[in-house]
Amino acid sequence: MIDYDDEARDYDASRGGEPRALAAADAVELLLPQGPCSILDIACGTGIVTRRLLRSERVVVGVDRSPGMLGLAGRRVPGGVVRGDAMRLPFASDGVDVVVIVWLLHLLPDPGSVLAEAARVLRPGGVLITTVDKDDAYFVEDSDIAQVTAELRRQYAPRVPDGFARVLGWAGERGLGLAGQTVFPGTGQGRSPRRWREVIEAGHIPWCSRATAGQVNDVCRRLAELPKQDTARPDPLYRLVALKA
Repeated sequence: MIDYDDEARDYDASRGGEPRALAAADAVELLLPQGPCSILDIACGTGIVTRRLLRSERVVVGVDRSPGMLGLAGRRVPGGVVRGDAMRLPFASDGVDVVVIVWLLHLLPDPGSVLAEAARVLRPGGVLITTVDKDDAYFVEDSDIAQVTAELRRQYAPRVPDGFARVLGWAGERGLGLAGQTVFPGTGQGRSPRRWREVIEAGHIPWCSRATAGQVNDVCRRLAELPKQDTARPDPLYRLVALKA
């Protein structure tokens, strides 16, 4: 797991900054209920998305367990952040209208406890909005890179904790059903063929770590043969779902 206290200062810039935050917040807005509501943003990080949800008719609170992240979030959402663990939220049951979880479930071995806590704090009729299938985001849009890597991904992609069907199953057990969904771009996060080879060779891609050395070398060779080696391909498209209590 990343040390988010150490990462806090450079976290936003390394992950798309304001453009990606704006895209994420706009997507969340599409799934929010109309009118006044209370919103709890779990794992709010630096608050870069949280602050974009602020409205005069809303109560918005961000929660995170990293003091480093909350130090930045507190400047963006003054008086609206609290330190806490997503598996033991410091909030009363049936207390909020909306829970937002962006880019968290994919990091957890078992998101069940986090989803259970989100369901606990939601009021009847409340909405949980969360990202799913994060690791598939780079391949939602077809590209030459998607085609070159397709077979390796098909064979070796691990069963991810934030898989759409898996999250829906957990949600259903807690009385939450699918109420809407959308996608948003990871603006500026598209990778070039050369960059894909670098992250594969650095051992950062799960479906390559399970493949044979020969298979990985073959994919890297084919990536190196693609045109425009330093031209980024389409930005990843992140999937966001709304689950209603």
